Amino acid sequence: MMQTTPQEAQLKEYIRDIADFPKPGIVFKDITPLLKSPEALQLILKAMVEVCEKDMPDYIAGIESRGFILGMPLALELNVGFVPVRKVGKLPAATFRQEYTLEYGTDVLEIHKDAIEPGKKVWIIDDLLATGGTAEATLKLLAQSGADVLGMLFAIELNFLNGREKLAPCKTISLMKY
Repeated sequence: MMQTTPQEAQLKEYIRDIADFPKPGIVFKDITPLLKSPEALQLILKAMVEVCEKDMPDYIAGIESRGFILGMPLALELNVGFVPVRKVGKLPAATFRQEYTLEYGTDVLEIHKDAIEPGKKVWIIDDLLATGGTAEATLKLLAQSGADVLGMLFAIELNFLNGREKLAPCKTISLMKY
C-alpha cells in the first residue's frame, strides 16, 4: 500500500473520480474541483515551487493543455520563462517536432526552435502521468532543443499504468499517486 503524505491527502480532497469517462471501464481523475478552489491552487502551486526550487530552472515547459494551467503560475512564481509544448500545427514559427504512439494511432508535439537555448535548465510540467507516452515524447522533443531537463513534475500519477518506466532515468515527481 502506498503511503500518503498530509500534503498529498489534502490535495486528493480536490480530485473527483468520474466513472466510465472517456470510455467504459476508465475512472477519470478530474482536476477541475482543484482548479476552482483558490486554496487548492495555492496548495498545489506551493508544492510545485518547493520541488522546482531545489533544482532551479531557467524555464518551465508545460504540456498542452493542463500543463499550461499549472505551469504558467509556477513559472511566474519562480520568475522564469514558460515554454508551451503544443500539439502539431498550433505554433506559428519554425518548430522541433516529435511524433509518438497512441493506443489508436500517432500524434505529434512541437516547440518553437528558438524557445529554449541549448544548455538551459527546464522542468517539464503536466497534470497527469498515465502511460507516459506524451511525457516521453516531450523529453525527446526537449532533447532536440539541447535543453537540460532537470525533471518532470506531475500533479497526479496513475502508478498501475507504469508510465514512469518510460521516463527513466529522468527525475520524475508526482504530487498525488493512485
